[in-house]
Amino acid sequence: MYSLKILGEIARDIIMFPFWWYSRGFFQVLKGLINFLKYREKGLALRVWVKNFWKPMYGQHDWQGRLISIFMRLVQIIFRSLFMLFWLIVCTALVVCWVLFPPLIVYEIFFQFV
Repeated sequence: MYSLKILGEIARDIIMFPFWWYSRGFFQVLKGLINFLKYREKGLALRVWVKNFWKPMYGQHDWQGRLISIFMRLVQIIFRSLFMLFWLIVCTALVVCWVLFPPLIVYEIFFQFV
């Protein structure tokens, strides 16, 4: 009696797996990656650097202090943006892998039988 119920649940899970993978599972992965990117942006403090771009560092209001501040902030913004771009590319690649993984597995299984 229980064995039929267990087999039925296993069959249902196998049938429902692709629907979960491309609906709820996909949105959970997407939400997790978006949160990851938000935390990376906070960790890099990119908005803070952009927001304070024209403000002099260390209270140096003379033209040399402002010039050095602008140059240093520009360098920081460029490198931090490159790091953020790297993480964005990694997350995009993970989403593409998530979408392409099941068809690739089915193709490989079919290829092994042929």
